[in-house]
Amino acid sequence: MKDEEIERYARHLVLKEIGGPGQQRLRAASVVIVGAGGLGGPAALYLAAAGIGTITLIDHDTISLDNLQRQIQFTSKDIGQPKAQIAGLGLSKLNPLINIRAIPAELTAGNAGAVLAGADVVLDGCDNFETRFIVNRTCHQLGIPLISGALGRWTGQVGVFASGCASTDNAPCYQCFVPAIPPDAETCERVGVVGALTGIVGSMMALEAIKWMTGAGEPIVGRLWIHDGLSGDSRTLKLPRDPACPVCG
Repeated sequence: MKDEEIERYARHLVLKEIGGPGQQRLRAASVVIVGAGGLGGPAALYLAAAGIGTITLIDHDTISLDNLQRQIQFTSKDIGQPKAQIAGLGLSKLNPLINIRAIPAELTAGNAGAVLAGADVVLDGCDNFETRFIVNRTCHQLGIPLISGALGRWTGQVGVFASGCASTDNAPCYQCFVPAIPPDAETCERVGVVGALTGIVGSMMALEAIKWMTGAGEPIVGRLWIHDGLSGDSRTLKLPRDPACPVCG
């Protein structure tokens, strides 16, 4: 590593779980983040700061005033601009040593394979089940671990789904957890969300990605981490694989 990298990542290099070899793996890694908003924003910032070699952001949305209550990667002057591009510019300023690819488009069944191909990890912070199912199916088919985050009101959750990965045994996919779109699915627009919760959940997604890529600790594969912001309590649930799952069953 160059002298600048040694100084920039010094706090990683002294961690025995990461060290020089782990930091080299981060530098060689490619991560795709679906959604550059409340969850993808903080996750991307921490992954860029960690030295992920290539980060791809895909989001078709533009920045609105009501985003700024929680999407702190944006400012008032960014309103009306594409989220993916503005977030990408911020990541490049944070860490000019990494590669940023911004795609201001919607992830669809038609383009998901091309967008996600080659990624070491995919983070899903989108806000609709249709896209989540597309991301999950594509990650399963390509053998890419999927880190999925969600939140509403005061509660957030993160799961790591690695059903298509050779290194995991009998791991469930996201659709084992959510077989079909819930008929009463809620959105943050309708029920609200406390802004600071997005930082907690997005940071947890980034942490799980770093653990996976460096081999540090034990990623929460096949488990769901749930955080209650009102009580401050967190718990982790085990998720079984569904033999009848339409994706991995």
